[in-house]
Amino acid sequence: MEQITQGDRVRVDIPDESDIDYERFHGQHGTVISILRDDAGTVTGDDQDSQLYRVEFDSGETMDFRRHDLRPPIE
Repeated sequence: MEQITQGDRVRVDIPDESDIDYERFHGQHGTVISILRDDAGTVTGDDQDSQLYRVEFDSGETMDFRRHDLRPPIE
């Protein structure tokens, strides 16, 4: 996705099947309800890595993801 903003509909795409969150979230759809910041970009050198996207799923559950784990929805 080029730019993710609050209110965008997204799909979680975790390509690593050994990732602890893969079974629970991979392929799930939800809506970005807020964008948070941390200091990850200072470690990686990419400011986009400092953005965490809080996604509310259709089930009502919420979880935070990095940009690289989000894709446009399949709907």
